[in-house]
Amino acid sequence: MKSRFAIAAAVMLMAVFGAQAQTLESPTQSKVNLTLEQRHTIKEIVKDLKIAPAPAQQDISIGAQVPQTIKLEPMPAEVSAKVPQIRSHLFFIEDGKVVLVEAKDRKIVDVIE
Repeated sequence: MKSRFAIAAAVMLMAVFGAQAQTLESPTQSKVNLTLEQRHTIKEIVKDLKIAPAPAQQDISIGAQVPQTIKLEPMPAEVSAKVPQIRSHLFFIEDGKVVLVEAKDRKIVDVIE
C-alpha cells in the first residue's frame, strides 16, 4: 500500500514539474501566431522573390537578435495584404528558411521551414 502511494506521489510530482518545464520552453514558440496556411503563403511568396540567402548565422532561434551584418528585407506588399499581422516585420532567408524579424529590435519572432 505504501509503495502505491509513493508511486502515485512521484507521478503527480513529475506531472507538476513537467508542466513547469513546458512553460519554461515557451519562449521558443512563435511570437506572431501564424496559421499553417499563413506560413505556407509567406513561404510561397517569398521564395518567388529570388532573394539571396543570408550568410549562415549561429542562432536562428526565436528570440535571438539578428546581427547588423545580416541584411533584412521588408515584407512584400502581397504578404502584408494576406497576413496583416506581420506587415511591419522584416525577414531574411537562411538555408531555405524564412526568418521573420521584429523591425524595432531585430529579434527573430518566427522561423518558417
